[in-house]
Amino acid sequence: MSILVKTAWPLRLAREADVPALENLIALSSRGLRANYYSSTQIEGALGSVFGVDRQLILDATYFAVESPPSPDSGVARDSQLIGCGGWSKRKTLFGSDHQTGRDDAELDPTREPARIRAFFVHPDWARRGIGQAILDACEKAIREAGFSSIELAATLPGEPFYAAFKYSALERYDVPLTNGLSLPVVRMRKNLTPK
Repeated sequence: MSILVKTAWPLRLAREADVPALENLIALSSRGLRANYYSSTQIEGALGSVFGVDRQLILDATYFAVESPPSPDSGVARDSQLIGCGGWSKRKTLFGSDHQTGRDDAELDPTREPARIRAFFVHPDWARRGIGQAILDACEKAIREAGFSSIELAATLPGEPFYAAFKYSALERYDVPLTNGLSLPVVRMRKNLTPK
């Protein structure tokens, strides 16, 4: 199922069958694009809990995937590869995978609570080509259509400037405890949506 979004990056909803590829993409993205901000032990401690697949987003049909385009010059058919993912949520949980403790999957009230932006990851070889922006645009459109007037997220340190560029403001900085005894600094951010 494709989402009709005017972008160079065609998005589709992620499926349960994508979970192994999503897990691989999340690990590649986390190790490749967060290494200048977090230690390798912090990243490894976050994989699987803070950085991981949340199947509730897939079940809610709010999680998008981007596949690599076919190679026009190879002349050889090849399987596409997931190169980006991200989504939004109508549930209280702010971040984390299926294995994150302290989850709250109760639905948010769009009249008084902000929707969530969740779990954005881009393959390091495809970074800074507009994939994240395409996913964010699709999420914000869907969030507006669902009746929400604001959005919150927990940004990683490398994600903070990306979200700030799209008018998300930092509200709070805090550390998320990891399973290996370390912690991961994150930034809670918010954006108020203007009516369209």
